[in-house]
Amino acid sequence: MRAFKNWFAASLMLMFMASVVVLGSSCSKTEKSTEETQATNQPAPADQTNPPMTNTAAPSDAQIAAIVVAANDADIANGRMAQTKSGNSDVKSFGRIMVTDHTSVNDKAKALATQLNLTPQESDASRQMKATQDSLRSTLQGKSGAEFDKAYVSNEVELHQMVLNELDQNLIPNAQNAQLKQLLTDTRPAIAEHLQHARDLQQRLGGMANR
Repeated sequence: MRAFKNWFAASLMLMFMASVVVLGSSCSKTEKSTEETQATNQPAPADQTNPPMTNTAAPSDAQIAAIVVAANDADIANGRMAQTKSGNSDVKSFGRIMVTDHTSVNDKAKALATQLNLTPQESDASRQMKATQDSLRSTLQGKSGAEFDKAYVSNEVELHQMVLNELDQNLIPNAQNAQLKQLLTDTRPAIAEHLQHARDLQQRLGGMANR
């Protein structure tokens, strides 16, 4: 009888231990499943090997000054060519206005740069401006008469629209010096007026030139 009791007690103990093992295994699986679910719902870590692309750096005041000078230099040279090559009084008059107004802006920009001890610094934007307008004038050299007039004025429409966009979207917002920002802001109405003048002249000449 005592042997039976001992055997029964041992059996109960084994059954209890087995239950504990099974329960422990079940709890472990539940915890693991919960951890996996939580891990799945977490945002993926940043990929340090492929960082996100960044926007092109904003131009410095020195680079802004160079862009302004390049744009003015281009329009001064274009205007001088128009005064020399065109036989149309309206086109010649427009060219003369461009030389006068853009020389004035350039003088102010250079004087401000000197005052601020700011040396204009070339950038891709200023170099591209110069290269594009140099190429344009090379093309204009081979034109004459109405063909020259339409090509010159069409370029003036495009150039002033580009400069206006650049002022609004890049130069004025990124200028750090208050005096430089004010000069750009004060120059904007003249650029807009030049653009409208060029558009009106373009219409009188019969529209945009063929490229």
